[in-house]
Amino acid sequence: MTSEAIARRPILVPQPPSWPALSPSEKAALKGRIRGLLAAQDAALVAHYYTDGDIQELAEETGGLVADSLEMARFGTTSPASTLVVCGVRFMGETAKILNPEKRVLMPDLAATCSLDEGCPAAEFAAFCDAHPDRRVVVYANTSAEVKARADWVVTSSIALPVVRHLHEQGEKILWAPDRHLGRWVQQETGADMLIWQGACVVHEAFKGYALEQLRRLHPDAAVLVHPESPAEVVAQADVVGSTTQLIKAVTELPNETFIVATDQGIFWKMHQLAPHKRLLAAPTAGVGATCESCAHCPWMAMNALQNLEQVLIRGDQEVLVDPAIRERALVPIRRMIDFARERGIGGRLPEQA
Repeated sequence: MTSEAIARRPILVPQPPSWPALSPSEKAALKGRIRGLLAAQDAALVAHYYTDGDIQELAEETGGLVADSLEMARFGTTSPASTLVVCGVRFMGETAKILNPEKRVLMPDLAATCSLDEGCPAAEFAAFCDAHPDRRVVVYANTSAEVKARADWVVTSSIALPVVRHLHEQGEKILWAPDRHLGRWVQQETGADMLIWQGACVVHEAFKGYALEQLRRLHPDAAVLVHPESPAEVVAQADVVGSTTQLIKAVTELPNETFIVATDQGIFWKMHQLAPHKRLLAAPTAGVGATCESCAHCPWMAMNALQNLEQVLIRGDQEVLVDPAIRERALVPIRRMIDFARERGIGGRLPEQA
């Protein structure tokens, strides 16, 4: 079976959970209880930019971190906390555990996975790699620990270009997985010889080029910010293409008053926090050929809420565990990425987080 056939197999996309509405006093009380539990358990809260704004706010208030995948991975290795509570999707929790085997790693819901992860099964991917032994295997962070264990390099969207450019300069041919849109963009930007697994993110693939053109006509002064997991016809219209951190920086640094944003709408919380006077518009997921399953918010990210965050701290039943043999192999390409980023000064937290 080809990588395209595997990646195109139906993925069960869950309905976003419906969390009970909380009054301001109920929310304040719940956050207060979570703060107490975090302190009592020597736990640090680590949240991705795509999670609910209340979780991001709580992470910052309690000395944790809100960041992209690269900075989330780095944080656990420097935090003195003995427990890491990762609010995001499963591969983020696994990465934290791989880098910090001595720490307890919890997630509000271990079922919070990722369409890219689901579309790249470890056994089939290993066979794909075995069929192309002359290529360096570079996998996106949005993959399982088992897939990472088969890789030479792990990359996030903030470091994919410099890593692939480095390998291309060394004369290496690349086997890339799993996101075909990000892979195509990296290939176009670097000129590298890349064989690309045909996976996609249900959030970013839903953005529509034709509908974006129409929205741009309505807002001709808006800057278009696009995550490179988006389709080529969306990326082609971007003023800025980049990782979540790079898109957030663009909102704070560009002079435009209005921005059209093609990534998960969870990022709007941080953008509004840093640039409250800017107008943010979600790139359209409707239009000709629309097949929206996510409507610009990851249904797995939506599994993180204050309610189940409290419960996992009470019960401790959603602990991330990684087989030691897999962990040992997966650690090598993850460390390679982190070392590469450090040596070249790539990435870093946003200015107000430094």
